[in-house]
Amino acid sequence: MRKFLTAALCLAATVTTAGCGASVESSDDAKSSLVSLTNCGRKATYDKIPERVVTNDVGITELMFALGLEDRMAGFAMPDDKGDLNGVPWKDGYDKVKWLSKDQLTKENVLDARADLVFAGWNYGFRDDSGFTPEALKKLGIPSYILTESCRNGRTKTSRGLMPPLDALYTDLTNLGKLFGVEKRAATLIADFKKQIADVRAKAPKGAERPKVFLYDSGQDQPFTSGRFAAPEQIISEAGGVNVMHDIADSWTTVGWESVVERDPDVIVICDYGDVSAEQKKKFLLSYAPLRNVSAIKHRRIFVLDYVDLVESPRNPAAIARLGAYLRSTAE
Repeated sequence: MRKFLTAALCLAATVTTAGCGASVESSDDAKSSLVSLTNCGRKATYDKIPERVVTNDVGITELMFALGLEDRMAGFAMPDDKGDLNGVPWKDGYDKVKWLSKDQLTKENVLDARADLVFAGWNYGFRDDSGFTPEALKKLGIPSYILTESCRNGRTKTSRGLMPPLDALYTDLTNLGKLFGVEKRAATLIADFKKQIADVRAKAPKGAERPKVFLYDSGQDQPFTSGRFAAPEQIISEAGGVNVMHDIADSWTTVGWESVVERDPDVIVICDYGDVSAEQKKKFLLSYAPLRNVSAIKHRRIFVLDYVDLVESPRNPAAIARLGAYLRSTAE
């Protein structure tokens, strides 16, 4: 669905620290016995370190790469509108791991890859309509791990998100570190991310100076946006803004334009991906009559981030830094 941006230097430094492309930590550190984790509020037990992991979507795939686990992967699925992969932070990982599908994972390509773990998420590969679910995979003898950002929360059949988005990122890195015996590497990565974000937070606007921000993913009749459980919530807040859809107890969801007008955002962030370019989305927003009196439109305060920046991924801290710089510039 989405295209890549060139890596930010600060994130590239983090990748180096985390040991991108390195082998799993020594067997003395890695546990060969049962590993029990809490995934989406449920206990999940794995009887061995996976050796043929299959992932779905860019953010999930790059979580594996950031931990240096490409040698534990059998492949990934990802649409081919991601842009040029030459400039991405984990090019070595993409070069080494097989691209199984330019759509989504299916039972067939998982079986063909002889996967011993599927790492995906609800609406990031797992879906009820096609029967590609953790339960269906379990019947095939294939364990799974669900992206924490995508965990269903029970409010409706499709509502997602159990915790603040960055906590979800740290939870998955911690769990993956434990599962693959790379706890030290995961802890280092998390510490580096927290420091990057703290540095941005220290310079961010405070109190009433914090701009109101609306995340625009797509949609003309109704906009698709982020509630408080998707990554944009904390990307916006840590950068110094306020997500105008914070009150929505969901991750990615549809709202009405009237709610956007009523909340009058100072800045609109466009999620760049797919067949409709960021420039086309910007032209639509600027020309859409109901938005003409919205502050962000009147002052043309529109900022673009890539899809992979805005879903749970190891690129979140760099996205916070870039958005933080933009929000500070609008306050000057």
